[in-house]
Amino acid sequence: MNESKVHFIYCCLLAFGFMLTGCTSDSEQPKPNTGVNSENKKPKVALIMKSLANDFFSSMAEGAKAHQQKNDATYELVVNGIKDERDLSRQVALVEEMVANGVDAIVIAPADSKALVPALRRAREAGVVVINIDNKLDSEILKAEKISIPFVGPDNQAGAKKVGTFLASKLKAGDEVVVLEGIRTSFNGTQRRLGFEAAMKEAGVKIVDSQSAQWEMSMANTLVLSMLSEHPNVKAILAANDSMALGALAAVKNNGKIGEVAVVGFDNIAAVQQAIRDGQILATADQHGGELAVFGIEHALRLIKDPDAKIEDHETPVDLVTAEVLK
Repeated sequence: MNESKVHFIYCCLLAFGFMLTGCTSDSEQPKPNTGVNSENKKPKVALIMKSLANDFFSSMAEGAKAHQQKNDATYELVVNGIKDERDLSRQVALVEEMVANGVDAIVIAPADSKALVPALRRAREAGVVVINIDNKLDSEILKAEKISIPFVGPDNQAGAKKVGTFLASKLKAGDEVVVLEGIRTSFNGTQRRLGFEAAMKEAGVKIVDSQSAQWEMSMANTLVLSMLSEHPNVKAILAANDSMALGALAAVKNNGKIGEVAVVGFDNIAAVQQAIRDGQILATADQHGGELAVFGIEHALRLIKDPDAKIEDHETPVDLVTAEVLK
């Protein structure tokens, strides 16, 4: 056989080899990572929170770090957060960065119930376990994206109703109040507003204004100054988180209405606990922020260990906090 024929046969065989490679079935393609890698390293869990400027998320981060230190042989932890509650693009980027860094699980308190779902779907498709804490993802968007992500967190509506009912016990039917809502595309913000509204309706108390301060203290302060000017007979302010409650308190002080206008919040951060002890804020709700991330991390570790386990929500406690409780 001459050299030219040998070269021709070699080229044919090489081309045939490429054809075989290109026809590999999907079942033979590399599978995404679904847990601890083949070297049996510790699983890596990423905690992605909302604003780290908020004391609630600071306590959540500290609780998670303390849990990891006690379980150092069990898993690694990466803690992330965004500059403020509205920085959605950065939170989406954090999800993508954590997937690229090869984490085994993401435990996330989403800044928005809808906008984060596509990024989390991509994380799931990459084999990452995803656990939703604090702010529940929108069920319709999850359905549209064809994924199921377990929610680990409290019943925000029930918690807000507890706070609202306690406030109502200090008011009388016909009294006027205002509501400071969270970000309106956030499930927990909506649920807290509904809880406040239900409590006021049952007590016959009138909500004369309800606006979003987007979870922010300074915005709450500005809004409340305007609300008190427009509605001088307001007897109370219901804030959907403690940062907004502190902003509302500053506005009440500025108007010289301490003792005349009650303020309630939600989250039980340290500054509000002190304000409750001082008689300046009436009540808040404790959703145990220091433990909430831990509940999510533990759920993630269970799913990493058993990828076939049933995916289901886990409700965590939420309690009313008053001066009596803090004694």
